[in-house]
Amino acid sequence: MAQTRQAWSEHALERLSDAGFRRGGARQVVIELLDEQPCALSALDIEDELRSREGRRVGRASIYRVLDELVTLDLLSRVEVGDGVARYEPQRPQHEHEHHHHLVCDGCGRLEPFQDDALERAIRGLAARVAFDVSDHDVTLHGCCERCRTT
Repeated sequence: MAQTRQAWSEHALERLSDAGFRRGGARQVVIELLDEQPCALSALDIEDELRSREGRRVGRASIYRVLDELVTLDLLSRVEVGDGVARYEPQRPQHEHEHHHHLVCDGCGRLEPFQDDALERAIRGLAARVAFDVSDHDVTLHGCCERCRTT
């Protein structure tokens, strides 16, 4: 059964329940927030967004605990982009058009997803030339975003 973007949160809550975790308020709002995101968020990003949306504070320790649980169950990927801040994004079924990489602004730290079919073809071509079965890949490009370039 193919998961839709909306179904990831339901799937994650079900997997957590099957693993013996109770359905708690903090766990649910963190999962729902992650399900809505086009790209990875840090624990601090999650905390700030929940505070502004929910009007209530979700403890940082609770957020980290939920993230650890989701990573342990292979429901979240931990994204490292070289700035010392771990970010997290849902592990959704990989379809060619949904796979993305990351642009990172070295000025403000902004993280932006990008897709590039030519890059994907080049990676597949490289794997074929070196006789290597690539099971996963992530490309992170560092530079300066338009906002930081103009300031």
